[in-house]
Amino acid sequence: MKTRITFIFLLMSVFTFAQNIISGKVLDQKGKPVAGANIYLDGTYDGASSSETGDFSFETTTAGNQTIVISFLLFETFTKEIDVTNFKDQTIKLKENVNALDAVVITAGTMESGEKARVSVLKPLDIVTTAGSAGNIIAALQTLPGTQSVGEDGRLFVRGGEASETQTFVDGIRVAQPYGATTNNLPTRSRFSPFLFSGIAFSTGGYSAEYGEALSSVLLLNTQDEPDHNKTDIGLMTVGLSLGNTQKWKKSSLSVNMAYINLAPYQAVIPQNVDWNSPYQSLGGELVYRYNFTNGIFKMYAAFDSERFDLNQKNINFENPVRTDLNNNNFYLNSSYKGNFGDGWQLTTGLSYGYSKNKVKYDINNLDNNENAAQLKLKLRKSFSNRFKLSFGTDYFITKFNENFDDNISIQASNGYNSNIAAFYTEGDIQFSKKLAAKVGFRLSYNSLLDETAIAPRASLAYKVSKSSQFSFAYGDFTQAPVVDYIKYSKYHQFESEKARHYILNYQFTQPGQTFRAEAYYKDYSNLVQYDTRDIQYNSVFNNNGSGYAKGLDLFWRDSNLYKNLEYWVSYSYIDSERQYKNFPTMATPSFVANHNLSVVTKYFITDWKSQIGFTNSFSTGRPYNDPNQTQFMNGKTKAYNSLSFNWAYLLTTQKIIYFSVSNILGTQNIFGYDYAKTPDAAGVYNRQAIVPTADRFFFVGFFWTISQNKNENQLRNL
Repeated sequence: MKTRITFIFLLMSVFTFAQNIISGKVLDQKGKPVAGANIYLDGTYDGASSSETGDFSFETTTAGNQTIVISFLLFETFTKEIDVTNFKDQTIKLKENVNALDAVVITAGTMESGEKARVSVLKPLDIVTTAGSAGNIIAALQTLPGTQSVGEDGRLFVRGGEASETQTFVDGIRVAQPYGATTNNLPTRSRFSPFLFSGIAFSTGGYSAEYGEALSSVLLLNTQDEPDHNKTDIGLMTVGLSLGNTQKWKKSSLSVNMAYINLAPYQAVIPQNVDWNSPYQSLGGELVYRYNFTNGIFKMYAAFDSERFDLNQKNINFENPVRTDLNNNNFYLNSSYKGNFGDGWQLTTGLSYGYSKNKVKYDINNLDNNENAAQLKLKLRKSFSNRFKLSFGTDYFITKFNENFDDNISIQASNGYNSNIAAFYTEGDIQFSKKLAAKVGFRLSYNSLLDETAIAPRASLAYKVSKSSQFSFAYGDFTQAPVVDYIKYSKYHQFESEKARHYILNYQFTQPGQTFRAEAYYKDYSNLVQYDTRDIQYNSVFNNNGSGYAKGLDLFWRDSNLYKNLEYWVSYSYIDSERQYKNFPTMATPSFVANHNLSVVTKYFITDWKSQIGFTNSFSTGRPYNDPNQTQFMNGKTKAYNSLSFNWAYLLTTQKIIYFSVSNILGTQNIFGYDYAKTPDAAGVYNRQAIVPTADRFFFVGFFWTISQNKNENQLRNL
């Protein structure tokens, strides 16, 4: 018995002596105590929580080297291998968790929308319910600061840049032909329906090194990763029909959208400023297929459309109107894969192919052209820690363009080009703290047609000054090959890439229901193309000696707290821009630039009426034009532009909607500029004609019905 008691006593003594005390204090980077931190030895139940003073202490029976873990929600988890016998009264400083929701994000030059946007300026719903947009993504974006509303063109003009200086990407891969068919002074619109996109990032400058061949801006459209459920969407409209269907399976899904547009009913009701022989018609469709792998997602996006119209346009240089008969066929295919592998690696890869064919008749003249364009993309991203991520990748662009002209009398001509562009880029994202972040990178590209290598550095910095506000700065060099109107004559002339340099300073304030942005910028243009003839032609003498600048201030305010069920935003832009390019004899403001632009957008939901109504008012000061009757170049100024638009969505039932919209409800007689005769009349005066909208108003009425198991689903977000 005595022996047994002695053994138990010795065993208890050994156990007692095997206890080790772990103790210390948990502080933040400023030396303030962190209360409530969780401290434990990895793989054991031994641990404690820090007190109000940051102190902790606990016992452990383990011995030797162990891993201590200290975690707290707002800080990065601390891990360290320690010797448990000597870890006493130690001080541990935790680093801020730079991935927290209130951490700084770089916002200079970029406005985002979508479920994944950290800072949302426009929601997905806003893109398509803005009065006057008529479901056109580009028209909705023209209510944002930094854009110009060029009514006779319809494309996206950004901060003194022409529309060709903005590139469009779907899931990170370029779209070579993002706009529909058009002719002189006839506005076009985006080819893409908002039906299939979940988010939009619109960069007005200073964008990532991942994107190239754009002097002014990039527009990133992201298709939905995963639809909610099976559904069918039906649309009956005054301008046509639409039909969409989504099928969802365990790992994959398929969305299809078809539309037929015919403007004949609209043109029969609304007086037209154009003599139409055959109204605009189009048949098109889109498809998105998605497959979810264990660690990634594959997406394939395909779109096609066939468009045609026939009209007579007055021309100041001809006694009779010029007849334009245009047929366009377009196809776009995009496939991409994004997934994770290894230790913190992410792979993004894909390819795209675009084909566009135009057959145009100008009276007896025939002009046919076609473009084949493709892109191959590979991007790798490595997360080394919460504070540093490195991206690098490569792009390869292939473009083949051919054009044939025949006047059916004596002239036949063929022009075109083949271009291959190879590019490499790398970029690092650095989170110094929750308050300070940076993005630094460069892009290296080689253009085989121009036989030219270009390197373009990019850098951005952001600093958070308070919980709700921050400053950002962005700098970047950008290059772009000359547009097709010039480069199709490359067999006669040697061109160089055009260049732009951006400087952007941004302030942003955000809190629930409110966003304010102020952004000042300066753009320096160089290597712009010049020519010595009135119109571009094969025997023009070209050079790359052009230059220019654009500087200005953009303001944006959005609020949903002022009044229940009311949302509104106000955007204002001031721009001062001059260029000496094209056939400009001196530095002057281009005809598409208005110095002041103001947009006010309101949306109000009336519960008792089961309705959402909206108003958009767009205003801009006059745009310059050149009057050859005066000695000073580009000395004319149009009158100010103003357009008030209205829309109304009425829910017959949750899944059935009647939608009505009308643009320019006040019937303002807007003028975009003037075309002057090439030669003076007998009195020595150059006559002119005004460039006006094809119609003073556009109206739209539609009935939209969603059929789905989820009885709350409707098409309000697609209108």
